[in-house]
Amino acid sequence: MKNEKHFKALESMYLAAPTNEYYKPVINISEGESEITIELKESMYHSANAVHGSVYFKLLDDSAFFAANSFEMDFFVLTSSFTTYLTRPMTSGQLKAVGRVVSKTKNQWIAESVAYNGEKEVARGSGVFVRGKTKLLDARGYSI
Repeated sequence: MKNEKHFKALESMYLAAPTNEYYKPVINISEGESEITIELKESMYHSANAVHGSVYFKLLDDSAFFAANSFEMDFFVLTSSFTTYLTRPMTSGQLKAVGRVVSKTKNQWIAESVAYNGEKEVARGSGVFVRGKTKLLDARGYSI
């Protein structure tokens, strides 16, 4: 039950981030995994009329980040590095990213994320996440 409260508090923290007022994401966190979905809109396009790479990056990084932070009960984790591979352009529908922790130590997590447009994989990424110094209880929206 304690972990479920932590997962819900992380979800609230994510939704409280000012940047997400624009994206309007839906998030679900469980142990070592996170899923985030957004509806695509034309304002997310680059000038060649497809979704800008920053949108892919945001969802890939965010879903991997929250998969990692699901294991850290006290501190906000930080993205130390993140590599992104964009494999297919998108122009409409939903973008869903699923992040999973694939390796962890006491202070570091490696997580991978795959983004989908419907059933099609459109991007993937992986990153290293480390324990930061900011307490989760000091982060906007995190409350147990």
